[in-house]
Amino acid sequence: MAAGPRKEVLTGVGVSPGIVSGTAYILSRERMSVNRRDLRPDDVPVEIARFKRAVSTSKDQLEDIRQRATHAIGREHAYIIDTHILILEDRALVNGTLQEIQSSRVNAEWALKRVAGDFIKIFEQIEDEYLRNRRADVEHVVERILRNLLGNPAEGVPDLPHAVIIVAHDLTPADTLQLKREQVVGFVTDIGGRTSHTAIMARSLEIPAVVALGDATGRIKNGDPVILDGTRGIVVLNPDPGTFLEYLERQRRYITHDRELAKLRDMPARTVDGCEVRLLANLDVPDDAQSVLDHGAAGIGLFRTEFLYMNRSTLPTEEEQFEAYRQVAERLYPHPVVFRTLDVGSDKIADAMEKRPEANPALGLRAIRLCLKNIGLFRTQLRAILRASAYGEARILFPMISGLDELRLAKYILDEVRREMIEEAIPFKEDIKVGAMIEIPSAAVIADLIALEADFFSVGTNDLIQYAMAIDRQNENVAYLYEPLHPAVLRLVRHIVESGRAAGIPVSMCGEMAGDPLFSVIILGLGFDELSMIGLSVPRVKKIIRSVTMDEARLLVTRAFDCKTAAEAQETVYAFMRARFPEEITSEGEQIFQP
Repeated sequence: MAAGPRKEVLTGVGVSPGIVSGTAYILSRERMSVNRRDLRPDDVPVEIARFKRAVSTSKDQLEDIRQRATHAIGREHAYIIDTHILILEDRALVNGTLQEIQSSRVNAEWALKRVAGDFIKIFEQIEDEYLRNRRADVEHVVERILRNLLGNPAEGVPDLPHAVIIVAHDLTPADTLQLKREQVVGFVTDIGGRTSHTAIMARSLEIPAVVALGDATGRIKNGDPVILDGTRGIVVLNPDPGTFLEYLERQRRYITHDRELAKLRDMPARTVDGCEVRLLANLDVPDDAQSVLDHGAAGIGLFRTEFLYMNRSTLPTEEEQFEAYRQVAERLYPHPVVFRTLDVGSDKIADAMEKRPEANPALGLRAIRLCLKNIGLFRTQLRAILRASAYGEARILFPMISGLDELRLAKYILDEVRREMIEEAIPFKEDIKVGAMIEIPSAAVIADLIALEADFFSVGTNDLIQYAMAIDRQNENVAYLYEPLHPAVLRLVRHIVESGRAAGIPVSMCGEMAGDPLFSVIILGLGFDELSMIGLSVPRVKKIIRSVTMDEARLLVTRAFDCKTAAEAQETVYAFMRARFPEEITSEGEQIFQP
C-alpha cells in the first residue's frame, strides 16, 4: 500500500492569531507582465485616454467593493479601501505616468511601472515597519490599473467550498474584505508582513493568517489538508493523525485562553497588591479605534499621524488633519489620545516638501527636526490637533527630542499657535498635556532636565535600543544585537523612569517591548505608569499584571540589574516567566499565544 503525502512544516510570519484546519484552495493570479512599446506622436493622445480610462475603471471597482463591504461587514472594516482610492487620486502617480507617456512616447503600462518603481524605492528605504509596508498598497493599486489596461481585470474572490484555507502569492485588502467567514477559515501567502493592510484587515476580521512563507503556492496543492497556526506563524501541510490531534488540543487551549482573556476587558491592569498601570494602545489609522476599545485598552498611548502624509503629492490640509484627529478623539472620549507629531523625514512624504539626499536619513532631518525646519507644516498640524482636543482628551507628543533646546522651541511654537487660535475664537483644550518622546540616548541621559519642562514622557524602546546599541535591526548581520535586556538599555530606562517620578510626571512606554508579555513583569517593576501596545496585546499583558505583586516585579528588576550581560538578564527573566506563566511563555522565552 502506497504511503500518503509526507507531512511538511512551513514557517512564516503569524499576522492574525488562531489555530484552524481545512483544505487548501489555491487562489492563483499571475502577475501582469509588461513590455515596452514605443509610440508614434499621433498615438500619444490615444494612450493617455486609455490610461485615464483604466484609472477611472479601477476607482469604480474599488468604490463598488467598499460599498459592498460596508453593507456586509460595516464601515469600520472598509476604510483601507479608501487608502487605495487615495493612491489612485495621487497626482504624483497619475500625472507622473501621463508625463512619462508624453515625454518618452511609451505605452501606459511601461510608463506606469517606471513611475511606480520610483515610489516603491522610497518606501523600501523607510525604517518604520508600518510605513515601509505601505509599498504593498502602491503595488496592489498599480496591479489593478495594469489589469484594466491589459483587459484582464482582477476578479473577486469566487464562491468557495466550506472550511478552506486560501493559499495565494499575495492578497490585497480588497480580496480580504471579500472573504466569507463561513467559507474561509484562514489564509496563507508567499509574501507580506505584520503591518501590511492585508494583515491588519485579517486581524480586524479575526481570520487566522500566516504570511511571508516564500513559496507556499509552489508547495501546496488544491485540496491538500492544512493546519494553520496564525499564532506561531506555522503551516502544517498533510498533517499525520498525531499532529492533527496535537493541534486540535492546541486549538482547544487557544479558544479557552482567549475566552478567559475576554473576561478581563473591562477590568483594570492592577497587581494583586493593588498597584495599577494604565494599558493603552498604539494606533495607525482612525478606523481601528473601536478595535482598541474592544480589547480593553484605556485609551491611545501613541497615535501615529504619518498615514496622512503618505502616498500623495501635496501636504494634508489643516481641515483633513482635523477631521482625522477629531474622529479618534471623539470615539475614544473620555479616554486619552496621545497624538505624536510627524515622525518621518522629508524624503518620505509629499512631493511638496523640498527633498535633499541624505547619506543616513535615520540620523538626519526627520521627526521634530523636520518640523522645526518647516514651521508652516508644523503649525498646521498643531492647529489641527488643538482643534481636535475640543472633542476629547487629547495630548501632544514630540518625537525624537534630543535635548532641551528642541523641546523649548517646539513648545514655543505651540504657544504661538494657541495665542493665534484664542484671537480667532477657535475652541481647544487650553491645558492640553505636552510630552517628550525619549528615544535618543542623549535625551535619556538628561531625562532629569527634560522632565522639568515636559508634562509626560513616552519611551520609544524601538529606537532607543537601536541608537544605544548602534545597530539597524533590519540588518540581518547585526540584528542579533537588538537586546531589550542589555544592561545599558535597562540602566537608561531606569534613569528615565526615576527622572519622571522625581519631577512628578507620568512615564509611558510605547515601543514593541511594552506589548511583549515576556517583559511585562520587569517593566512593571521598573515603575512605568502607562504601557502602550498593539490592541491585541492588551489582554495578555493585563492578565500577567493582574497575577503578580509589585514585590515580585521589583525583585525581578533587582535580579536583572545584578546580571552583567544581556544573555544573563534574558535567562533570568525567561526563567521567572516560564515558572510563573507556563501557559504564556515557552521554554525558549517566546509567547505561546502571540498577538
